[in-house]
Amino acid sequence: MSVINVGQAAVLGVVEGVTEFLPVSSTGHLKIVEGLMNIPVDDDAVVGFSAVIQVGAIAAVLVYFFKDIVRIVSAWGRGLVNKEERYHHDYKFAWWVIAATIPIVIVGLAAKPLIEGPLASLWVVAGSLIVGSGVMWAADQMGRHKRGEDDTTFKDAMLVGGSQILALLFPGFSRSGATMSTALILDLDRVAATRLSFFLGIPALTGAGIYELKDALGAGVGAAPLAVGTIVSFVVAYGSIAWLLKFVAKHSFNAFVIYRIIVGALLLGLLSAGAINS
Repeated sequence: MSVINVGQAAVLGVVEGVTEFLPVSSTGHLKIVEGLMNIPVDDDAVVGFSAVIQVGAIAAVLVYFFKDIVRIVSAWGRGLVNKEERYHHDYKFAWWVIAATIPIVIVGLAAKPLIEGPLASLWVVAGSLIVGSGVMWAADQMGRHKRGEDDTTFKDAMLVGGSQILALLFPGFSRSGATMSTALILDLDRVAATRLSFFLGIPALTGAGIYELKDALGAGVGAAPLAVGTIVSFVVAYGSIAWLLKFVAKHSFNAFVIYRIIVGALLLGLLSAGAINS
């Protein structure tokens, strides 16, 4: 019997789609909802399921940014065979994304037992939500928002890409929150920070989903729940991406900061009262 049924998979797909690219922690929200539905958050099958349905959200990014991705990949391909093309920003940016993904892959593989064990606790999620809120608020205040997407450098990509490790080790910190905050500290504007977060997330999240697929199926999650969760996350994530880009063009991240603090405090209260298992 599957540890997650189709109905629960649909709910988790909605949660994943809404929260994957908002700086509120998709992993944290998935674990909270799993806990409320009495799904064991540290079960190997559940951890694998969460990674697999992320692929649906990543597919939404690929579709939404299809023209940009084709442009970047085409420039990369031309640069491999034409020396003059290697001075093009898109060619260099493609290599930067590849290089910036390496640290999170190494840490993800090395720290897998911790990530799926002690660090999967909802206590960690609650603390990371609150601490991450402070980081995000400070970054938004510190950043001068004066650099656009065309101004990004190799240093920017490596620092922003490396910050994904925080979210990997501390579910609740938020991958998008960590990357956007780092980009803001580097003085990128909010739209550029958000788009950079999207592009840097594509290889890491896709790789994690593919890596966990066999474990999710083998450990007790049926094909039907996986398919439903992935499809739902794709549809919902597409709308979430469109909304977020419009929102950050005109607003600060303060709404997300406040929301994270509220959710983190409520989670601490529920855990302390024993209303939800850690």
